Amino acid sequence: MTLQHVNVKLFFEGEPGVDLRRFIDLFHEWIVREALDELLIDVADYRHVPDGPAVLLVGHEADYAIDRTNGEIGLLYNRKAPLEGSNTDRFQQALRAAARACLMLESEVEGVRFSRSRFELLINDRALAPNTPESRAGFEAELTTFLRDVLGAGEFDLKGPDDARRRVGAVAELKSALDLERLPETA
Repeated sequence: MTLQHVNVKLFFEGEPGVDLRRFIDLFHEWIVREALDELLIDVADYRHVPDGPAVLLVGHEADYAIDRTNGEIGLLYNRKAPLEGSNTDRFQQALRAAARACLMLESEVEGVRFSRSRFELLINDRALAPNTPESRAGFEAELTTFLRDVLGAGEFDLKGPDDARRRVGAVAELKSALDLERLPETA
């Protein structure tokens, strides 16, 4: 199974303790500074939406969002452009991009801290990966390989939705923390 359009959400540790308006201003600054590798285009304010992206940084290859889906706030990286390589390569690219943005947010916004032991990985493409038992099994096998072989995660739990209306994905809860600054360069 070839997976594209990988999403990674790194959860905040607790509430961010900052008005979400701050992220709107900061994301505009990132566009001006060309702070990320992707071409950044615009910022959208969805703070009025209670369950979904609150602040969206729109890019050409990928979007970044302060996301409140399922009542859990975090930074969501949404890869839109297809990538060459293996599924592991795509998981790794998405996690590295999300981690880089999270580290930038931690350094630029006081009171913001992201979990190093809990994140969500989703496939944002129901045509390539419908939420069926077969797709979930294939995805979880790929994710398990990524966690063990690439990230070196010894023990972890995966919790994913078995609801066909939801995207294939899982929340990974690692027993030991990741070093977001030193994620492996290549698979």
